[in-house]
Amino acid sequence: MNVKTRAWRGGLAAIWLLISSAGYADTTTNAQITVHSDRPGAIIHPEIYGQFAEQLGRGIYGGIWVGENSPIPNIKGYRKDVVEALKAIKVPVIRWPGGCFADQYDWRDGIGARDKRPVRMNASWGGEDSNQFGTHEFMDFAALIGAKTYLSINVGTGSPREMSQWIEYITADGHSTLASERRANGRDKPWKLDYVGIGNEMWGCGGSMRAQFYADVYRLYATFVHASASAPIVRIASGANADDVGWTDTVMSIAGSQVDAISLHNYTIPTGSWSHKGSATQFGEDEWMATLQGALHMDDLITKHSAVMDKYDPKKRVGLAVDEWGNWMDQDPGADQPALYQQNSLRDALSAAITLDIFQAHADRVHMANIAQMVNVLQAMILTDKSRMVLTPTYYVFDMYKVFQGATYLPVDVQVPTYRYGNASVPSIHATAGRDAAGVVHVALVNLDPHHAETVHMTLPGVNESNVHGRVLTAPAINAINTFDLPEQVKPAAFGGATLKHGMVTAVLPPKSVVVLDLH
Repeated sequence: MNVKTRAWRGGLAAIWLLISSAGYADTTTNAQITVHSDRPGAIIHPEIYGQFAEQLGRGIYGGIWVGENSPIPNIKGYRKDVVEALKAIKVPVIRWPGGCFADQYDWRDGIGARDKRPVRMNASWGGEDSNQFGTHEFMDFAALIGAKTYLSINVGTGSPREMSQWIEYITADGHSTLASERRANGRDKPWKLDYVGIGNEMWGCGGSMRAQFYADVYRLYATFVHASASAPIVRIASGANADDVGWTDTVMSIAGSQVDAISLHNYTIPTGSWSHKGSATQFGEDEWMATLQGALHMDDLITKHSAVMDKYDPKKRVGLAVDEWGNWMDQDPGADQPALYQQNSLRDALSAAITLDIFQAHADRVHMANIAQMVNVLQAMILTDKSRMVLTPTYYVFDMYKVFQGATYLPVDVQVPTYRYGNASVPSIHATAGRDAAGVVHVALVNLDPHHAETVHMTLPGVNESNVHGRVLTAPAINAINTFDLPEQVKPAAFGGATLKHGMVTAVLPPKSVVVLDLH
């Protein structure tokens, strides 16, 4: 955290002052946005607000699971504060146990009495896994916060038999040996298993496979995903790394008839270098711009992969699951273990917002997305330190955007100024909109410019609402963060900068801000 950030102790008071000001020293006034409520699009799948919890480090242990005997307040071993925070943002689905970890995971290590479970080396991320958090713990955790379940299946070191037995153990409602074993381990009724991912990053840590070989392996595994007609399981193929549309083409051409969804992974690296990704907190406007450009690249990726999928699936039966995405910076130098722990700033909040905007714009094809990751890892919702917990700026974006879950997407036309830094540039405003089941129109506006406020004039054909209110997320510095000592440095506040008159909304967006408006 820099001196400016440390010096800001006003918290919400500073935000209120910023928002309630009569005007800004430098405000652009030619931003024009049209929300086409008269041309409704696809339903926005709630699952695009999904989460990813990989079995590594503090992402699980101390982050989600502390055990029943912990002095940290818990619900049957799950951190009470974390459970309540995740329920509040309506997490729709959780992906587990990996990631790279999945293709070394033996599901039998994580069942039975906890004091008898084996300790295994974590070959992907270092350290060891006690297996105290296993199948029962994951399935019950998902139920506790109201989320669907997404298992990443071990293909790299596993077998179709192991997968089918794991699925039977979870879902069988009868007297088979596996169903009886589950009951003996404390779970009488079967769980609902919603998604299975057949391998993870099979082109890399999942087995270094070529696309054609993996497509045949997928067909083999998919054949043995047995589910009842009343409780179907969505089968997700391991998809491409970023721009590799050839992988998508091959898998769709060979295995498309057995694919319910195909994944896509993409991480934004501010510096563009995996060996030195950049600091999560100590960065300048060059890396601010690079991060926003990286987030905006998601639109190009989805467009390209969707075009390939359209060749084999013009009716868009097969979903695109962006089941790993987010910002990846260098690990926090103060982290106590090599477990991908990084801080989370206002920069992460804005990049998350524009990525979610993009997913919603592609609601006809994007059926799921899972940010990496849920707690204490990469672009996390939540950070914990023993008994303390802090909500990150990214968490608050998910909180503000939860109104879009299940809404009907409304197309948006944007004509806005350009924000420039050096030779790089992006549109200064990003936007998305949707109408929920109750008829309320929600519009999200993101001002990417860290220096200038923007006055937005927004027309909404077909909207007759007469009231507008909303919330804003911003902070004085681009690298403002929430810490355990100062947990409310970046937090939403009521937004008073919008008016609605004769079907037009005028909104003054603070620099570097996310605003969500509700029209009713």
